[in-house]
Amino acid sequence: MRRTSKAERDWLAAYDATAFAPFAVTVDMVLLTVADGRFSVLLVERDTHPFRGFIALPGGFVQPDEDLDEAAVRRLEQETGVRRSAAHVEQLGAFGAPDRDPRMRVVSVAYLVFAPGLPAPTPGAGARSVAWVPVEDVDSERLAFDHARVLAAGVERARAKLEYTPLAAAFCDAELTVADLRRVYEAVWAVPLDPRNFHRKVTGTPGFLQPVGRPAPVGPEGGRPAALYRRGPATALHPAMLRPRT
Repeated sequence: MRRTSKAERDWLAAYDATAFAPFAVTVDMVLLTVADGRFSVLLVERDTHPFRGFIALPGGFVQPDEDLDEAAVRRLEQETGVRRSAAHVEQLGAFGAPDRDPRMRVVSVAYLVFAPGLPAPTPGAGARSVAWVPVEDVDSERLAFDHARVLAAGVERARAKLEYTPLAAAFCDAELTVADLRRVYEAVWAVPLDPRNFHRKVTGTPGFLQPVGRPAPVGPEGGRPAALYRRGPATALHPAMLRPRT
């Protein structure tokens, strides 16, 4: 650690933090999954002011003794029960419009989270209810703060990442079939995909999927068992899985 000079110590002793307006930092979680075949986001109904009765992304204030990632993981585990190791978590961006929070000047650092098979959530402190809501059914007029903007950024980031990275597999179990993966792409992109072309693309993309060496269990409808795969070592897809443009 760098040693401070006497001049710096004198300056710090005279520094008056109260000369500045109150300022806070929060974290907000854009927590996405595919539930019942639909691309869904976790939303809470607020039971406290401001925006009491509105829906919002999970989140909260960063504590003085924690960094941003620690705060995000804490909120993730407290509000969803999801462990950090079971989800893909990445920083989405910062949102700091001066009027975004009526209490004081608040900057929010948003995090994007992908996870499969998440448990039914239970409301935490300050929430009336919490639920998975299909992205296309979210009423943006009922979203608190600037969460409509945050959610839109998270949804677009997720859709784009599925084009250039193998993170679609983060919405699936550790062992998956090509059909499982295709259903994720169809749900997130909100478009149907040709099964044969999709199979050819994902199995022909180096490092995307690795065969497990055994088939998936046969379902009650019977038929030929599908091959099982796990996520491969690739961190980027070459060629990319480009979205159909409508």
